[in-house]
Amino acid sequence: MSGGGRSLPAGAAAAPPAPAPAPALSARGARIAGGAPGLLDAGFALYVADPFDRELNPQGILNLGTSENKLCFDLLEERLTRPDMNYLEPHLFQYSDTQGTRSFREEIAKFLTDYARAAKALNPEHITVMNGCCAVFATLSIVLCDPGDGYLIPAPYYGGINSKTWLYGGIQPVHVPLSSEVTDEEGHPFQLTVEKLEAALQSAKKQGIRVRALILINPHNPLGDIYPAQLLKECLEFAHRYELHVIMDEIYMLSVYDDTTFTSVLSLDCLPNPERTHFMWGFSKDFGMSGIRVGVLYTRNHEIRKAVNQLAVFHSCPGPVQHVLSQFLRDRDWLDNVFFPTNKKRLKEAQNILVDGLADVGIPVLKSSGGLYVWADFRKFLKSQTFEAELELWQKLLDKKLLISPGKAFYCYEPGWFRLVFSDSVDKIYLCIQRLEQMLHSYAAEPVTNNTSSTADDLCNPEKDASGKPSNTRGKDVSQLKNILVY
Repeated sequence: MSGGGRSLPAGAAAAPPAPAPAPALSARGARIAGGAPGLLDAGFALYVADPFDRELNPQGILNLGTSENKLCFDLLEERLTRPDMNYLEPHLFQYSDTQGTRSFREEIAKFLTDYARAAKALNPEHITVMNGCCAVFATLSIVLCDPGDGYLIPAPYYGGINSKTWLYGGIQPVHVPLSSEVTDEEGHPFQLTVEKLEAALQSAKKQGIRVRALILINPHNPLGDIYPAQLLKECLEFAHRYELHVIMDEIYMLSVYDDTTFTSVLSLDCLPNPERTHFMWGFSKDFGMSGIRVGVLYTRNHEIRKAVNQLAVFHSCPGPVQHVLSQFLRDRDWLDNVFFPTNKKRLKEAQNILVDGLADVGIPVLKSSGGLYVWADFRKFLKSQTFEAELELWQKLLDKKLLISPGKAFYCYEPGWFRLVFSDSVDKIYLCIQRLEQMLHSYAAEPVTNNTSSTADDLCNPEKDASGKPSNTRGKDVSQLKNILVY
């Protein structure tokens, strides 16, 4: 053998190949790492890379896609400068109860008792404080469900819930599809009924999915409407019949800007199953403090609290933050006479400006009462009534440096709906309308194409549900679309 090598004896087997290195990730880690970002995350990432700034980057991306209240920072700034906020004590910098400091939970209990019009005074021991409602969703998904279980949720809905419940709990959404069509039985678009809940539950059972919970968002995201008290009670009775947990996400509870009556689940005198009814709220939306990262869970179920509080150590809030927020909640004079009335007035004014501007360019919106956004009908601007055409339009808007959120991000079953956030400065709303009008004018003149652009392809392929099936159906032909009630 050339090179001085030795040949193997006759009949001898070659040495086995070296074993492949062990994978760096566990199977669970690989599943998490392999998860594709949702459309809302993908759009926000593009904005972060090129944010609009009047002075430094006037041609950057204008973000009306992320639901944040930016209207009242002046009020927060003034209140934060008062002496009671400037409080430093050693215990705030030491380990504290992972459920939340006792004093903070007491203030939250009193605040929610009053502002949610609770049927009776809330118990601070039933409260757990975490670093945002994302953490609340994640921990509930673990302690209420096993991997592969499902939860009912009316669609469209805030798509971020999917990742919060899947990354930790490995559970899947069971959609309750809502339609924009108005019928004799359904008086307004996207109306939820118990019959629709029943149909979705029975369909899931036939697919072998064990449904453990019902998630309701009230006020709704992205629709902006509010569940009537009677419908809320009917949903709770439905869940009780099937022994489902009910997770009430009321994070926009105090962001109601018209005279519609909001009914919190906490205000109901008699819950069908209080041990399976769980309330969520936070400071991100109603207080315009999305960066503070504080969410609240209220549940009467002792066993669930025990399990949640074991996990809360990974999701706790800093002591100084809890003190500052306690001061906000304690100052009822400021809340009642300054912050909440001013916030409501500014939300309504901003909403009117956006709705009027959209009307001027031929875009109707669904009538809404709460939240920080409108649900707008862009269907007539689609090249075809498909989600591919919706994503193409979304990409064209991004090319014009305007970020809004496509209906696909909310698992809407009809292409062509978009969510636009109005809780920002008036000049940004006007600039949004200007860029929107310019884009739609040029887009209407383009030839029809069946292909989305590369960014939409890379980031925004239609997502699939946990069963591997597309989570949205194809839209109807435009000629079949019915007139809907919009304002």
